[in-house]
Amino acid sequence: MSVLQLTAENFEQEVLQSDKSVLVDFWAAWCGPCKMIAPVVEELAGEMEAELKVAKLNVDEYGDIPARYGIMSIPTLILFKGGEEAERLVGYKTKEELLAAVQKSV
Repeated sequence: MSVLQLTAENFEQEVLQSDKSVLVDFWAAWCGPCKMIAPVVEELAGEMEAELKVAKLNVDEYGDIPARYGIMSIPTLILFKGGEEAERLVGYKTKEELLAAVQKSV
């Protein structure tokens, strides 16, 4: 499964109304750590597709959504469960760190 690209139009349906947990990567094209974590996020999407939806939201294109969640720095990854924030990770994380955070909340 590939990583879902979020927009203002599909955020509510794909994240808040999802029947499975959703890991959202808030990122921007100019962000170095965002580029570093992107392959890790892609791997996670492939390995956990049965229990987890993985999505990305460009903060430069859809600034109102990150503002709603108080995101001050990127990358920020938020795990949503039942439409609510269950876990938040800020900055570059290794695959092991991401996996541990996701597995305790999924």
